[in-house]
Amino acid sequence: MSNTLKKIGSIASTVLVVLMVLCAVFLMGSRILGYQCYTVISGSMEPAYSVGDLLYVKRVDVNAIKVGDPITFILNEDLVVATHRVVRVDTENQRFYTKGDANEIEDNDPVHFNNVIGVPQFSIPKLGYVSNFVQHPPGMYITIGVGIVLLLLVFLPDMFGKKKESDGEIQVAVIMQEGIDAAAEENERLKEELARLRAEVGGKDAE
Repeated sequence: MSNTLKKIGSIASTVLVVLMVLCAVFLMGSRILGYQCYTVISGSMEPAYSVGDLLYVKRVDVNAIKVGDPITFILNEDLVVATHRVVRVDTENQRFYTKGDANEIEDNDPVHFNNVIGVPQFSIPKLGYVSNFVQHPPGMYITIGVGIVLLLLVFLPDMFGKKKESDGEIQVAVIMQEGIDAAAEENERLKEELARLRAEVGGKDAE
C-alpha cells in the first residue's frame, strides 16, 4: 500500500511539474519567437476574444494593416494596452480608427501608427488568468513555492531511497566482515587447541 501511494504521489508530482513547465513555455517561451502576451480584461472584443483569454501579439509592418484587422495598441499616456478592430485607416495622418466588436460606436481617439504594438496572431482561452496570477504577487510567490515543493516531492524520495539502499549495503558489508572476522578468530582458536592437544599427546608418548 505504501509503495502504491508513493508511486501515485510521484506520478502526480511529475504531471504537475510538466504542466508548470508547459505554462512557462506558453507564457515565456513565446517571447523567443517574437510574440508578446496580453490578457483580455474586458468584453469589448467578444465573441472574438473573451475576458481572461491570453493574446499572442506579433509586431508587423503598420502599412500592412488593413480595415478589419484587430490591432493591439497603447491606449493612453498611462500605457494602458487595448485590442480593437480597425474600421478606418487615415494613411496621410498615420492614424487607425478602431472599434471593439461588442461596442456600438467607434473609439473616441484614433490610434497613431507609432502606438501600435502588433497584431494578435492567436489566443488561448482563459490562460490569461494563469498569466496574471503567476506574474504578479502574491501569485508569483505561491507559484515559486509550489514549484519548489513539487521538485522536492519528485527528487527527494529517490535521494532517500538511494541513501537507504546505500546504508543497507553498508550494513550488509559490516555484517559480512564481522562474520569473516569471527570465523578467522574461531579458526585461530581451533589451531591453538589442536596444537595444545598434540603437545599433550607428545608428552605422554615420551613418558
